[in-house]
Amino acid sequence: MTRTLDPGGLAERSAALPPRLARIMRPELPSLAEEIVAEIRRAIPEYARPIDGPYGHVLRISVEHSLAAFVDRVAAPPGAPAVMSDGSAGTARMLGQYEAHEGRSMDSLQAAYRIGGQVAWRRVMKVAPRHDISSAVMSRLADALFVYLDELAALSLEGFLEARARPIPAMDDRRRRLLHRLVAEPGCDVAEAAEAAGWTVPAEVTLVAVEPEARCVWTALDADVLADLECAAPHLLVPGPFTPARRAMLDAAVPGRRVAVGLTMPPAQAADSLRWARQALSLALDGVFDDDPVVLCEENLVTLWLLSDPALVEQLTRRRLGILDGMTPGQQDRLTETLRTWLVTRGTAAEIAELLHIHPQTVRYRMRKIEQTFGEELDDPEARFGIEVALRAAFLRSRRPSPGPRRAAAVSHPAPPHLRRLK
Repeated sequence: MTRTLDPGGLAERSAALPPRLARIMRPELPSLAEEIVAEIRRAIPEYARPIDGPYGHVLRISVEHSLAAFVDRVAAPPGAPAVMSDGSAGTARMLGQYEAHEGRSMDSLQAAYRIGGQVAWRRVMKVAPRHDISSAVMSRLADALFVYLDELAALSLEGFLEARARPIPAMDDRRRRLLHRLVAEPGCDVAEAAEAAGWTVPAEVTLVAVEPEARCVWTALDADVLADLECAAPHLLVPGPFTPARRAMLDAAVPGRRVAVGLTMPPAQAADSLRWARQALSLALDGVFDDDPVVLCEENLVTLWLLSDPALVEQLTRRRLGILDGMTPGQQDRLTETLRTWLVTRGTAAEIAELLHIHPQTVRYRMRKIEQTFGEELDDPEARFGIEVALRAAFLRSRRPSPGPRRAAAVSHPAPPHLRRLK
Protein backbone atom coordinates (compact mmCIF):
# COMPACT_ATOMS: atom_id res chain seq x y z
CA MET A 1 0.00 0.00 0.00
CA THR A 2 1.06 3.57 -0.59
CA ARG A 3 -0.03 7.01 0.44
CA THR A 4 -0.51 9.77 -2.15
CA LEU A 5 1.18 13.01 -1.13
CA ASP A 6 1.43 16.45 -2.62
CA PRO A 7 -0.52 15.68 -5.81
CA GLY A 8 0.40 18.15 -8.49
CA GLY A 9 3.38 19.30 -6.46
CA LEU A 10 6.35 16.97 -6.45
CA ALA A 11 4.91 14.90 -9.28
CA GLU A 12 4.73 18.01 -11.48
CA ARG A 13 8.21 19.15 -10.50
CA SER A 14 9.80 15.72 -11.01
CA ALA A 15 7.97 14.93 -14.25
CA ALA A 16 10.79 16.33 -16.33
CA LEU A 17 13.54 14.46 -14.48
CA PRO A 18 15.24 12.05 -16.87
CA PRO A 19 14.71 8.34 -15.96
CA ARG A 20 18.44 7.72 -16.08
CA LEU A 21 18.78 9.72 -12.85
CA ALA A 22 17.31 6.83 -10.87
CA ARG A 23 19.75 4.39 -12.52
CA ILE A 24 22.65 6.68 -11.57
CA MET A 25 21.46 7.10 -8.00
CA ARG A 26 20.69 3.50 -7.00
CA PRO A 27 24.30 2.21 -6.83
CA GLU A 28 25.12 5.12 -4.49
CA LEU A 29 22.42 4.30 -1.92
CA PRO A 30 24.19 1.75 0.36
CA SER A 31 27.27 3.91 0.96
CA LEU A 32 25.16 7.09 1.10
CA ALA A 33 22.97 5.59 3.83
CA GLU A 34 26.06 4.72 5.88
CA GLU A 35 27.42 8.24 5.43
CA ILE A 36 24.14 9.87 6.47
CA VAL A 37 23.80 7.69 9.60
CA ALA A 38 27.40 8.37 10.60
CA GLU A 39 27.01 12.14 10.15
CA ILE A 40 23.74 12.24 12.12
CA ARG A 41 25.27 10.26 14.99
CA ARG A 42 28.34 12.50 14.98
CA ALA A 43 26.42 15.77 14.97
CA ILE A 44 23.48 14.95 17.27
CA PRO A 45 24.37 13.56 20.74
CA GLU A 46 20.87 12.09 21.24
CA TYR A 47 21.51 9.68 18.34
CA ALA A 48 25.08 8.76 19.29
CA ARG A 49 23.96 5.51 20.91
CA PRO A 50 25.25 2.02 20.05
CA ILE A 51 24.45 1.41 16.41
CA ASP A 52 23.26 -2.14 17.19
CA GLY A 53 20.67 -0.85 19.68
CA PRO A 54 17.04 0.06 18.95
CA TYR A 55 17.79 3.68 18.03
CA GLY A 56 20.64 2.73 15.72
CA HIS A 57 18.58 -0.02 14.11
CA VAL A 58 15.57 2.18 13.38
CA LEU A 59 17.72 5.12 12.28
CA ARG A 60 19.58 2.97 9.77
CA ILE A 61 16.40 1.31 8.44
CA SER A 62 14.65 4.66 8.19
CA VAL A 63 17.47 6.20 6.18
CA GLU A 64 17.65 3.18 3.85
CA HIS A 65 13.87 3.12 3.29
CA SER A 66 13.70 6.87 2.70
CA LEU A 67 16.52 6.90 0.16
CA ALA A 68 15.11 3.94 -1.75
CA ALA A 69 11.62 5.45 -1.79
CA PHE A 70 12.92 8.76 -3.10
CA VAL A 71 14.74 7.06 -5.97
CA ASP A 72 11.57 5.08 -6.74
CA ARG A 73 9.79 8.42 -7.01
CA VAL A 74 12.38 9.78 -9.42
CA ALA A 75 12.04 6.61 -11.51
CA ALA A 76 8.22 6.88 -11.68
CA PRO A 77 6.67 7.61 -15.11
CA PRO A 78 6.04 11.29 -15.90
CA GLY A 79 2.75 12.50 -14.48
CA ALA A 80 2.47 9.70 -11.90
CA PRO A 81 1.22 10.88 -8.47
CA ALA A 82 3.80 11.29 -5.74
CA VAL A 83 3.40 8.46 -3.21
CA MET A 84 4.88 7.50 0.13
CA SER A 85 5.37 3.77 0.72
CA ASP A 86 4.11 2.22 3.95
CA GLY A 87 7.68 1.34 4.92
CA SER A 88 8.96 4.90 4.64
CA ALA A 89 5.86 6.43 6.21
CA GLY A 90 5.94 3.93 9.08
CA THR A 91 9.57 4.50 9.96
CA ALA A 92 9.13 8.29 9.72
CA ARG A 93 6.22 8.12 12.17
CA MET A 94 8.18 5.80 14.45
CA LEU A 95 11.05 8.27 14.66
CA GLY A 96 8.59 10.92 15.79
CA GLN A 97 7.13 8.52 18.36
CA TYR A 98 10.61 7.89 19.76
CA GLU A 99 11.13 11.57 20.37
CA ALA A 100 7.88 11.78 22.32
CA HIS A 101 8.65 8.68 24.39
CA GLU A 102 12.07 10.06 25.25
CA GLY A 103 10.51 13.28 26.47
CA ARG A 104 12.17 15.45 23.81
CA SER A 105 10.89 18.00 21.34
CA MET A 106 11.14 17.51 17.57
CA ASP A 107 14.26 19.70 17.32
CA SER A 108 16.80 16.86 17.15
CA LEU A 109 14.83 14.93 14.55
CA GLN A 110 14.34 18.04 12.43
CA ALA A 111 18.10 18.56 12.59
CA ALA A 112 18.65 14.95 11.51
CA TYR A 113 16.47 15.49 8.44
CA ARG A 114 18.44 18.62 7.53
CA ILE A 115 21.74 16.75 7.90
CA GLY A 116 20.42 13.88 5.77
CA GLY A 117 19.44 16.27 3.03
CA GLN A 118 22.80 18.04 3.12
CA VAL A 119 24.80 14.81 2.95
CA ALA A 120 22.63 13.50 0.13
CA TRP A 121 23.04 16.71 -1.85
CA ARG A 122 26.82 16.67 -1.40
CA ARG A 123 26.82 13.21 -2.94
CA VAL A 124 24.69 14.43 -5.84
CA MET A 125 27.14 17.28 -6.48
CA LYS A 126 29.99 14.80 -6.45
CA VAL A 127 28.40 12.29 -8.81
CA ALA A 128 26.57 14.60 -11.23
CA PRO A 129 29.64 15.89 -13.15
CA ARG A 130 30.50 12.33 -14.17
CA HIS A 131 27.18 11.96 -15.99
CA ASP A 132 26.75 15.31 -17.74
CA ILE A 133 23.63 16.36 -15.81
CA SER A 134 22.47 19.87 -16.66
CA SER A 135 21.99 22.63 -14.11
CA ALA A 136 18.26 22.74 -14.90
CA VAL A 137 17.87 19.05 -14.02
CA MET A 138 19.97 19.55 -10.89
CA SER A 139 17.65 22.37 -9.80
CA ARG A 140 14.56 20.24 -10.26
CA LEU A 141 16.22 17.35 -8.40
CA ALA A 142 17.08 19.60 -5.46
CA ASP A 143 13.49 20.84 -5.36
CA ALA A 144 12.18 17.26 -5.37
CA LEU A 145 14.59 16.16 -2.63
CA PHE A 146 13.73 18.90 -0.17
CA VAL A 147 9.99 18.60 -0.77
CA TYR A 148 10.37 14.89 0.03
CA LEU A 149 12.23 15.70 3.26
CA ASP A 150 9.41 18.06 4.24
CA GLU A 151 6.93 15.19 3.78
CA LEU A 152 9.02 12.87 5.98
CA ALA A 153 9.22 15.55 8.66
CA ALA A 154 5.44 16.01 8.53
CA LEU A 155 4.91 12.26 9.02
CA SER A 156 7.31 12.28 11.97
CA LEU A 157 5.35 15.12 13.50
CA GLU A 158 2.18 13.03 13.13
CA GLY A 159 3.85 10.18 15.01
CA PHE A 160 5.13 12.57 17.65
CA LEU A 161 1.67 14.04 18.31
CA GLU A 162 0.03 10.59 18.31
CA ALA A 163 2.50 9.32 20.91
CA ARG A 164 2.02 12.38 23.09
CA ALA A 165 -1.73 11.89 22.99
CA ARG A 166 -1.76 8.10 23.57
CA PRO A 167 0.81 6.66 26.04
CA ILE A 168 2.18 3.16 25.42
CA PRO A 169 0.38 0.55 27.57
CA ALA A 170 3.61 -1.34 28.30
CA MET A 171 5.07 1.77 29.98
CA ASP A 172 2.14 2.10 32.42
CA ASP A 173 3.37 1.80 36.03
CA ARG A 174 0.22 -0.12 36.98
CA ARG A 175 1.06 -2.80 34.44
CA ARG A 176 4.64 -2.95 35.67
CA ARG A 177 3.44 -3.47 39.25
CA LEU A 178 1.02 -6.13 38.02
CA LEU A 179 3.86 -7.98 36.33
CA HIS A 180 5.89 -7.81 39.53
CA ARG A 181 3.05 -9.38 41.50
CA LEU A 182 2.61 -12.18 38.97
CA VAL A 183 6.25 -13.24 39.21
CA ALA A 184 6.93 -12.38 42.86
CA GLU A 185 3.73 -13.70 44.44
CA PRO A 186 2.90 -17.02 42.71
CA GLY A 187 -0.79 -17.87 42.84
CA CYS A 188 -1.92 -14.49 44.17
CA ASP A 189 -5.24 -13.03 43.04
CA VAL A 190 -4.45 -10.30 40.51
CA ALA A 191 -7.95 -9.77 39.14
CA GLU A 192 -8.41 -6.37 40.78
CA ALA A 193 -4.91 -5.15 39.82
CA ALA A 194 -5.42 -6.39 36.26
CA GLU A 195 -8.73 -4.54 35.96
CA ALA A 196 -7.12 -1.33 37.25
CA ALA A 197 -4.36 -1.71 34.63
CA GLY A 198 -6.82 -2.40 31.82
CA TRP A 199 -5.37 -5.87 31.27
CA THR A 200 -7.27 -9.12 30.76
CA VAL A 201 -5.83 -12.09 32.68
CA PRO A 202 -5.22 -14.86 30.08
CA ALA A 203 -5.43 -18.61 30.59
CA GLU A 204 -1.71 -18.99 29.87
CA VAL A 205 1.37 -16.75 29.86
CA THR A 206 4.92 -16.97 28.55
CA LEU A 207 7.71 -15.11 30.33
CA VAL A 208 10.70 -13.76 28.44
CA ALA A 209 14.09 -12.83 29.92
CA VAL A 210 15.96 -10.06 28.08
CA GLU A 211 19.67 -9.38 28.00
CA PRO A 212 20.59 -6.68 30.54
CA GLU A 213 21.03 -3.09 29.38
CA ALA A 214 18.94 -3.66 26.27
CA ARG A 215 17.02 -0.61 25.10
CA CYS A 216 13.45 -1.21 24.01
CA VAL A 217 11.50 -0.01 20.99
CA TRP A 218 8.36 0.44 23.07
CA THR A 219 6.10 1.07 20.11
CA ALA A 220 6.94 -2.40 18.75
CA LEU A 221 5.49 -4.19 21.79
CA ASP A 222 2.01 -5.62 21.43
CA ALA A 223 -0.60 -3.81 23.52
CA ASP A 224 -1.26 -6.84 25.76
CA VAL A 225 2.38 -7.40 26.75
CA LEU A 226 3.51 -6.62 30.31
CA ALA A 227 7.11 -5.39 30.48
CA ASP A 228 9.78 -4.31 32.93
CA LEU A 229 12.81 -3.60 30.80
CA GLU A 230 14.49 -0.96 32.93
CA CYS A 231 15.44 -3.18 35.90
CA ALA A 232 18.65 -5.16 36.45
CA ALA A 233 17.06 -8.33 35.04
CA PRO A 234 14.73 -7.12 32.24
CA HIS A 235 11.76 -9.30 31.42
CA LEU A 236 8.33 -9.25 29.87
CA LEU A 237 5.17 -11.32 29.89
CA VAL A 238 3.44 -12.44 26.71
CA PRO A 239 -0.17 -13.62 27.05
CA GLY A 240 -0.64 -17.08 25.53
CA PRO A 241 1.95 -19.15 23.70
CA PHE A 242 5.01 -17.80 21.93
CA THR A 243 3.95 -17.65 18.28
CA PRO A 244 5.89 -16.55 15.16
CA ALA A 245 4.07 -13.21 15.39
CA ARG A 246 5.33 -12.76 18.96
CA ARG A 247 8.84 -13.66 17.76
CA ALA A 248 8.63 -10.92 15.13
CA MET A 249 7.47 -8.50 17.83
CA LEU A 250 10.51 -9.34 19.99
CA ASP A 251 12.87 -8.91 17.05
CA ALA A 252 11.50 -5.41 16.52
CA ALA A 253 11.23 -4.45 20.20
CA VAL A 254 14.75 -5.46 21.31
CA PRO A 255 16.73 -5.76 18.08
CA GLY A 256 20.24 -7.14 18.29
CA ARG A 257 19.86 -8.39 21.88
CA ARG A 258 19.60 -11.92 23.25
CA VAL A 259 16.39 -13.10 24.84
CA ALA A 260 15.24 -16.41 26.32
CA VAL A 261 11.63 -17.57 26.18
CA GLY A 262 10.27 -19.57 29.11
CA LEU A 263 7.61 -22.26 28.96
CA THR A 264 3.95 -21.35 28.47
CA MET A 265 2.28 -21.79 31.85
CA PRO A 266 -0.86 -20.78 33.77
CA PRO A 267 -0.50 -17.28 35.30
CA ALA A 268 -0.06 -18.83 38.76
CA GLN A 269 3.19 -20.39 37.52
CA ALA A 270 4.58 -17.30 35.80
CA ALA A 271 7.51 -17.28 38.25
CA ASP A 272 8.59 -20.74 37.06
CA SER A 273 8.48 -19.66 33.42
CA LEU A 274 10.63 -16.62 34.20
CA ARG A 275 13.10 -18.63 36.31
CA TRP A 276 13.70 -21.05 33.44
CA ALA A 277 13.95 -18.20 30.95
CA ARG A 278 16.58 -16.46 33.08
CA GLN A 279 18.56 -19.67 33.43
CA ALA A 280 18.47 -20.17 29.65
CA LEU A 281 19.57 -16.56 29.06
CA SER A 282 22.50 -16.99 31.46
CA LEU A 283 23.61 -20.13 29.60
CA ALA A 284 23.16 -18.35 26.25
CA LEU A 285 25.35 -15.45 27.37
CA ASP A 286 27.89 -18.03 28.58
CA GLY A 287 28.04 -19.47 25.04
CA VAL A 288 26.34 -22.81 25.77
CA PHE A 289 23.73 -22.31 23.03
CA ASP A 290 24.27 -21.27 19.43
CA ASP A 291 24.12 -17.67 18.22
CA ASP A 292 20.36 -17.48 17.66
CA PRO A 293 19.26 -14.31 19.47
CA VAL A 294 16.12 -16.07 20.75
CA VAL A 295 16.55 -19.18 22.94
CA LEU A 296 13.45 -21.31 23.49
CA CYS A 297 13.35 -23.20 26.77
CA GLU A 298 10.96 -25.79 25.33
CA GLU A 299 13.67 -26.84 22.86
CA ASN A 300 16.40 -27.09 25.52
CA LEU A 301 14.77 -28.76 28.52
CA VAL A 302 17.46 -31.43 28.93
CA THR A 303 20.24 -28.84 28.82
CA LEU A 304 18.46 -26.67 31.40
CA TRP A 305 18.01 -29.69 33.65
CA LEU A 306 21.60 -30.93 33.34
CA LEU A 307 23.08 -27.49 34.04
CA SER A 308 20.56 -26.29 36.62
CA ASP A 309 22.68 -27.30 39.65
CA PRO A 310 26.42 -27.22 38.85
CA ALA A 311 27.44 -28.24 42.37
CA LEU A 312 25.24 -31.34 42.24
CA VAL A 313 26.54 -32.23 38.77
CA GLU A 314 30.08 -31.90 40.15
CA GLN A 315 29.30 -34.38 42.92
CA LEU A 316 27.79 -36.80 40.41
CA THR A 317 30.85 -36.40 38.20
CA ARG A 318 33.22 -37.11 41.08
CA ARG A 319 31.38 -40.31 41.92
CA ARG A 320 30.92 -41.62 38.38
CA LEU A 321 34.07 -40.36 36.64
CA GLY A 322 36.54 -39.99 39.49
CA ILE A 323 38.00 -43.35 38.48
CA LEU A 324 39.72 -41.53 35.59
CA ASP A 325 41.75 -39.27 37.91
CA GLY A 326 44.92 -41.32 37.49
CA MET A 327 45.01 -40.83 33.72
CA THR A 328 46.56 -37.99 31.77
CA PRO A 329 44.23 -35.29 30.38
CA GLY A 330 44.77 -36.64 26.87
CA GLN A 331 43.80 -40.17 27.89
CA GLN A 332 40.73 -38.86 29.68
CA ASP A 333 39.64 -36.86 26.64
CA ARG A 334 39.96 -39.82 24.29
CA LEU A 335 38.16 -42.28 26.52
CA THR A 336 35.33 -39.96 27.55
CA GLU A 337 34.75 -38.86 23.96
CA THR A 338 34.43 -42.48 22.86
CA LEU A 339 32.33 -43.47 25.89
CA ARG A 340 29.93 -40.57 25.45
CA THR A 341 29.47 -41.35 21.76
CA TRP A 342 28.79 -45.01 22.56
CA LEU A 343 26.28 -44.17 25.29
CA VAL A 344 24.43 -41.74 23.03
CA THR A 345 24.39 -43.85 19.86
CA ARG A 346 24.88 -47.46 21.06
CA GLY A 347 26.59 -47.79 17.70
CA THR A 348 29.04 -50.35 16.40
CA ALA A 349 32.79 -49.74 16.35
CA ALA A 350 32.54 -48.78 12.67
CA GLU A 351 29.70 -46.33 13.28
CA ILE A 352 31.46 -44.70 16.24
CA ALA A 353 34.70 -44.52 14.25
CA GLU A 354 32.91 -42.67 11.46
CA LEU A 355 31.44 -40.16 13.92
CA LEU A 356 34.80 -39.56 15.62
CA HIS A 357 36.85 -39.70 12.39
CA ILE A 358 39.13 -42.44 13.72
CA HIS A 359 39.84 -46.08 12.77
CA PRO A 360 37.40 -48.77 14.00
CA GLN A 361 40.31 -50.64 15.58
CA THR A 362 41.07 -47.53 17.65
CA VAL A 363 37.47 -47.56 18.87
CA ARG A 364 37.74 -51.23 19.84
CA TYR A 365 40.95 -50.55 21.76
CA ARG A 366 39.37 -47.64 23.62
CA MET A 367 36.23 -49.63 24.43
CA ARG A 368 38.35 -52.43 25.94
CA LYS A 369 40.12 -49.82 28.04
CA ILE A 370 36.75 -48.35 29.08
CA GLU A 371 35.44 -51.77 30.07
CA GLN A 372 38.58 -52.45 32.10
CA THR A 373 38.30 -49.08 33.83
CA PHE A 374 34.57 -48.98 34.62
CA GLY A 375 34.00 -52.71 35.00
CA GLU A 376 30.51 -53.74 36.12
CA GLU A 377 29.27 -50.16 36.28
CA LEU A 378 28.63 -50.27 32.53
CA ASP A 379 26.21 -53.16 33.13
CA ASP A 380 24.36 -51.33 35.93
CA PRO A 381 21.56 -49.19 34.38
CA GLU A 382 21.59 -46.64 37.21
CA ALA A 383 25.39 -46.26 37.19
CA ARG A 384 25.45 -46.09 33.39
CA PHE A 385 22.77 -43.38 33.41
CA GLY A 386 24.80 -41.37 35.95
CA ILE A 387 27.90 -41.66 33.76
CA GLU A 388 25.94 -40.51 30.70
CA VAL A 389 24.49 -37.52 32.59
CA ALA A 390 27.95 -36.44 33.77
CA LEU A 391 29.40 -36.79 30.26
CA ARG A 392 26.51 -34.94 28.63
CA ALA A 393 26.87 -32.08 31.12
CA ALA A 394 30.61 -31.94 30.43
CA PHE A 395 29.94 -31.83 26.69
CA LEU A 396 27.45 -28.97 27.08
CA ARG A 397 29.92 -27.03 29.21
CA SER A 398 32.64 -27.63 26.63
CA ARG A 399 30.64 -25.55 24.14
CA ARG A 400 31.43 -22.42 26.12
CA PRO A 401 34.07 -20.19 24.49
CA SER A 402 37.40 -19.49 26.11
CA PRO A 403 37.16 -17.32 29.25
CA GLY A 404 36.78 -13.66 28.44
CA PRO A 405 34.48 -10.67 28.95
CA ARG A 406 30.82 -11.42 28.46
CA ARG A 407 28.47 -9.18 26.52
CA ALA A 408 26.40 -8.39 29.58
CA ALA A 409 26.14 -9.19 33.25
CA ALA A 410 24.32 -12.39 34.09
CA VAL A 411 24.57 -15.14 36.65
CA SER A 412 27.50 -17.37 35.71
CA HIS A 413 27.99 -20.97 36.79
CA PRO A 414 31.65 -21.96 36.46
CA ALA A 415 32.23 -25.51 35.31
CA PRO A 416 33.28 -27.89 38.10
CA PRO A 417 36.91 -29.12 38.00
CA HIS A 418 35.93 -32.50 36.57
CA LEU A 419 33.88 -30.88 33.82
CA ARG A 420 36.68 -28.51 32.87
CA ARG A 421 39.09 -31.41 32.67
CA LEU A 422 36.76 -33.43 30.45
CA LYS A 423 36.35 -30.78 27.75
